[in-house]
Amino acid sequence: MKTATIAILTMMAALGTSAQTTCGVDRANLDTSVAPGADFYDYACGGWMKAHPLKPEYSRYGTFDQLGELNRSQVRDLVLGLDAATAEPGSNAQKIADLYAMGMDSVRLNAEGAKATLLDLGRIYCTDRDGIIDLMATLPGVQAFFGTGVEADMMNSDLNVMYWGQGGLGLGDRDYYLEDSDNARRVREAYIEYLTTIARLAGLDEENAARLAANSMRIETALATAAMSREEMRDPAAGYNPRTVAGLAAEYPHIDLARYFRGQGLDGVENIIIGQPRSYAAVDSILASEDLTALRDYLAAGYLDSAAPYLSDDFVDAGFRMSQVLSGVEQQQPRWKRALAVPNGMLGEALGELYVEKYFPASSKEKMLTLVGNLRTALGKHIDDLTWMSDATKARAHEKLDAFTVKIGYPDKWRDYSGLAIDPSKPYWNNVQAAILFNQEFNNADFGKPVDRDRWYMSPQTVNAYYSPLTNEICFPAGILQEPFFNPEADDAVNYGAIGVVIGHEMTHGFDDQGRQFDKDGNLSNWWTDADADAFNALADSLAAQFDAIEVAPGVHANGRFTLGENIADQGGLRVAYTAYHNALGDGGETIDGLTPDQRFYLSYANVWAGNIREAEILKRTKTDPHSLGRWRVNASLRNIEPFFAAFGITEGQPMWRPVAERVVIW
Repeated sequence: MKTATIAILTMMAALGTSAQTTCGVDRANLDTSVAPGADFYDYACGGWMKAHPLKPEYSRYGTFDQLGELNRSQVRDLVLGLDAATAEPGSNAQKIADLYAMGMDSVRLNAEGAKATLLDLGRIYCTDRDGIIDLMATLPGVQAFFGTGVEADMMNSDLNVMYWGQGGLGLGDRDYYLEDSDNARRVREAYIEYLTTIARLAGLDEENAARLAANSMRIETALATAAMSREEMRDPAAGYNPRTVAGLAAEYPHIDLARYFRGQGLDGVENIIIGQPRSYAAVDSILASEDLTALRDYLAAGYLDSAAPYLSDDFVDAGFRMSQVLSGVEQQQPRWKRALAVPNGMLGEALGELYVEKYFPASSKEKMLTLVGNLRTALGKHIDDLTWMSDATKARAHEKLDAFTVKIGYPDKWRDYSGLAIDPSKPYWNNVQAAILFNQEFNNADFGKPVDRDRWYMSPQTVNAYYSPLTNEICFPAGILQEPFFNPEADDAVNYGAIGVVIGHEMTHGFDDQGRQFDKDGNLSNWWTDADADAFNALADSLAAQFDAIEVAPGVHANGRFTLGENIADQGGLRVAYTAYHNALGDGGETIDGLTPDQRFYLSYANVWAGNIREAEILKRTKTDPHSLGRWRVNASLRNIEPFFAAFGITEGQPMWRPVAERVVIW
């Protein structure tokens, strides 16, 4: 998936139980000892949760992960069917098979230890101050200070331009560095221990390893202090700050962007869009004020963190201990899963071509197109029925809805990987570096060119879906469109409650708090009247407040502003899919196993999010995941929806009930 200044809005969708075929909802998923009006999530998913206790290798395990396991097994079978020894050298088959085999070769990896990093570490510790920008530009694995990438211009979505974004945080989220909480302190302590450990494993003595960790932590904390919060990052306009490279050089002389881009083989980068100006200024200050040893340590720490998963077991184990603190996971994934993730991610479309040939029939694509058409019609009706929106804005909303590009299954043209060489005579990490560089050059090659609107930003085997505001497209890869999650033979109520809600969710992203700021062509443009924008914002504020009030762990609340886009899309997906279901099938429909069509619809949606989760993972996701936790994607969203109350006879006085005056309905 491409690096983006505006994060592609995704829904982490999931499947129902494998027992669910042409019948309705699998009653084994339910816990009928809980009343639907008391806690609908426990009622709908309690049986599944009891039957699927949390596996040690997971910090969260749900029906989504079930589908992920099925998908992973499918991809593994494809990879094991490839023979690098007989494959044509340079073919996709050879590259995939060799890359997987290198990840599986524990004997070689443990014998080589840190050998693959020594030359690069030598470059880092021999660099002068001017050479730091060269290493950031040319050394795969150095993740320091910032990132750059090519993407459509938010103000001219037909043209690809260069973006600059804040980065350089090994812990990923700024709050881990800044918060004064027990959990944040625990994470910081574990991170210092992790950096010290991998530095020692790379050959530094105890004193120098401790120095590296301390220097890196100090620099990362300074970057975190200047970084935009995740809530601030949700404002597209705040991330659009066009500047000239020459002007930046005059104001911030210690960041030599011209030299950086020359190092990447890019000529003519005269203009760039700065995502976070405050962070840009902080990077310049750090480069000016920190001593050279500290800067080298910081680069080395980030580099070793990138390399660690592809080195010997002691490096991998150090990373796992860090992840235990962050997520609470108890057991490392087996080697085959870790090894498979590398070709699956770095040669995604090469594997995708094999995947769709075996697992995605053309009939599924046709049926999905029908579903999408039904959902589009339903969303149009919802727009027409809005009482808070003027006719002028409704007309513009219809223009955007009609302009949606729909991508289903797989791209029409497959990506060319002939420029990537995978050489098994070289260490595993060095081959991964080659793939990193190849993908970076692939992205950079689009600079200054027209946007390719046929390009996909997920591989076909990905178990997910997305909406992109810059291309106004919705995409449903083949990986999510398989039995039993999407089963053409299944009960219609179940399909509409699962894949139908996914479709509606992605469509609604075009009109959430971020997506609504882009027009039908993908340009950042205000197509709303002031009164309509005010009305939307008032409703969005109320929805954010609902989720802010949820206590996800003792003393810890959900972040309704950070998750606002996904919460709007969940609610919209539920409402639009329900309308599409009844438009297509009428108000009739048989009762199956004691459950009405409406009950099966809402139970199917809830089963998408059935799962068990560790408390540490709850804390982590509350900081880093723009999606609400599964329990609240169900309970909090459904408490705004009138047909849900009617379907299960939920009335005033029951915990799931929300008074009409307190309900928030946007789309």
